[in-house]
Amino acid sequence: MTALTLLVLLLIYLSVRERARRRMTRCKELGGLDTRSSPLANALGALVGTAGGIYLSMVMLINFLELDVPNKVQIMGVNMEPLAAISLLMAIVQPFAMRLIGR
Repeated sequence: MTALTLLVLLLIYLSVRERARRRMTRCKELGGLDTRSSPLANALGALVGTAGGIYLSMVMLINFLELDVPNKVQIMGVNMEPLAAISLLMAIVQPFAMRLIGR
């Protein structure tokens, strides 16, 4: 594996861990935990949901502005849709940005 691949995997891990930590803190503040799903499952669901919401918003904006975006780009040897890659990156960074601004 290349160093960039390891960095991306580390960032995904840290993002999911931060989301799980924030969810655990919120659950404790509210007085209980959801016994049906784990914080990790909730954090992964939140990561995918956030990335999906960002992706849909970007697709609508690109279509509205009638911009030309390449169909595929190669990132670390993997062909991806550029909007999906940007959406996933933004969703990974989001919990760290929330921590920095104090929410």
